[in-house]
Amino acid sequence: MSLLPEARMVLDASGTWKLFVLTGYEPREWLAYSFNRAEPVPTVPECVAVLAALGYEARGGAEWKWDATAGTRRRMFAKVPVSPLTAPVVVPPVGGAA
Repeated sequence: MSLLPEARMVLDASGTWKLFVLTGYEPREWLAYSFNRAEPVPTVPECVAVLAALGYEARGGAEWKWDATAGTRRRMFAKVPVSPLTAPVVVPPVGGAA
């Protein structure tokens, strides 16, 4: 099973939640969306709406899972495997564009 594309939600360096769709190994190519807030943590329905607006959905009914980076300064992030939507969906934004 392919690891990409995958959506990840992280608390970025600015201290706000950001959702990325990893489509390849070059970060400049990733789609991104900023929730423009640190709290509360974005909900699953918010993430689903953002993914749809970016043209993606969770792959095969997969659910968001929390994980952490390796090393001494571990950072939590949520991830879910995604696939492109087969039909365009218009979803109003719930935060701000990246």
